[in-house]
Amino acid sequence: MTRMKQIAKLGFIAVLALWEVTAWPQQNRIRLTLGEVIRIAQVQSPDALIAKHRFRGSYWQFKTYQAGYKPSLKLEGVLPDYSRSIDVITQSDGSEVFLERQIMRSSMNLSLSQNIPFTGGQIYMSSAFQRIDNIGDSTYTSYLTTPLNIGLRQPIFEYNQFRWDKKIEPIRYEEAKRTYTEDLEDISIKASSLFFQLLLAQINLDIQLVNQANYDTLFQIAQGRYNMGTIAENELLQMELNLLNSSASVEQSRLELEMQLFELKSFLRIKDDLSIELIPPADVTDFRIDYGNAITEARSNRSDAIGFDRRLLEAESSVNQAKMENRLALDLNVVYGLTQTGMDFSSAYTDPLDEQQLYLGLQIPILDWGLSKGKIRLAESNEEVIKTSIEQEQIDFEQEVFLKVMQFNMQYRQVAIAAKSDTVAKKRFEVTKQRYLIGTIDITELNIAQSDKDNNRKAYISALQSYWINYYQIRRLTLYDFELNKRINLDVNQIL
Repeated sequence: MTRMKQIAKLGFIAVLALWEVTAWPQQNRIRLTLGEVIRIAQVQSPDALIAKHRFRGSYWQFKTYQAGYKPSLKLEGVLPDYSRSIDVITQSDGSEVFLERQIMRSSMNLSLSQNIPFTGGQIYMSSAFQRIDNIGDSTYTSYLTTPLNIGLRQPIFEYNQFRWDKKIEPIRYEEAKRTYTEDLEDISIKASSLFFQLLLAQINLDIQLVNQANYDTLFQIAQGRYNMGTIAENELLQMELNLLNSSASVEQSRLELEMQLFELKSFLRIKDDLSIELIPPADVTDFRIDYGNAITEARSNRSDAIGFDRRLLEAESSVNQAKMENRLALDLNVVYGLTQTGMDFSSAYTDPLDEQQLYLGLQIPILDWGLSKGKIRLAESNEEVIKTSIEQEQIDFEQEVFLKVMQFNMQYRQVAIAAKSDTVAKKRFEVTKQRYLIGTIDITELNIAQSDKDNNRKAYISALQSYWINYYQIRRLTLYDFELNKRINLDVNQIL
């Protein structure tokens, strides 16, 4: 009997020596760190592509705004305009007759215009010519040319969209750049979460596979001890129940692993035939974030901070527009040009005559039943609502930064405690295992030690997850890399 006990103990030691087993095949497998997962996600994940195209839209919107302040050169023409009709013609003696007419008209106009942001007007130059061909019994050709026209269109006492756009659009574009950077940090947070979910699933499956192998061996050893009468039937049944439960846990862990693997591969857009093995992050760095520094960077860098300015300007613009509408308004048009006619092309450009035009339009609202006043009051009320909302958002914004900084500064301590607990649990299990092998404790204490070891291992990974997610959340709130002490900048050329 003593010899049988020794053989059983040696078999159990051999199984425990193989405690760490892998659950992954070697073919079609890639190994990724947390940093690599984040970099892949920021390049090819669906969220990254959506954010990139959203920013490109903002970029071209800004370029369109800029183009509106540059000269515009345009060529317009009609080649040809042919008409054949029967018209009433007044003859030289005053009588009228119906005659068939065939006329072909052609025209070209080249114009150069420039908006004036300061006044909201437009200055322009143009050159044009027209040709008329009368086709019929009396065929002739006539030309009308305008070699040069210089004009000014200027609204007076009206809302100047150009002036407000010049204030708002650059801020909107800068806000779009910061929003895109924040979107990338959101992707880092999501990628980190998926990374650790899969990592926990991998570790849990490894644990369950090892437990299943050990419970199978322990059950066989228990059967031999039961046959030799050294243990009671209750302990044998307990070992069999442990084996059955561990087998069920393995299947559940496999399913959970496949689900988490599918989510990460879908997010990273990785081929389905590839398996992913994640490399746990190394020990975290012990550094603290100063709240004052964090709030300063957040105020300077975050999109919401500059968004506050944009929203206030838009509210002021709406108030100004309401005040300028439905009141005295003038529309000034001034034109100076040269013109000439001729029966041939060269004569139409010979000794041109000058022409001038002055037009001053006037609009005076007399009775609108309080419409203008209502629009102004509504715009002013909306402006006050926006100001109040921004004040509260700024308070909430700073509070959010404060809480995240406090959480992160405590998280390193949590990781250190979890790492120490993991080490202690491993040592405790080894001690408990040795005591079980020499028969001083029963299987219950060994199971408890094993469960503590497994739980503390998973708790350590969870603490790492909280640490890194908190770190990327602070990066997102401040757009600042506190580890490298530099602002997170956007390379627009690389995106475009």
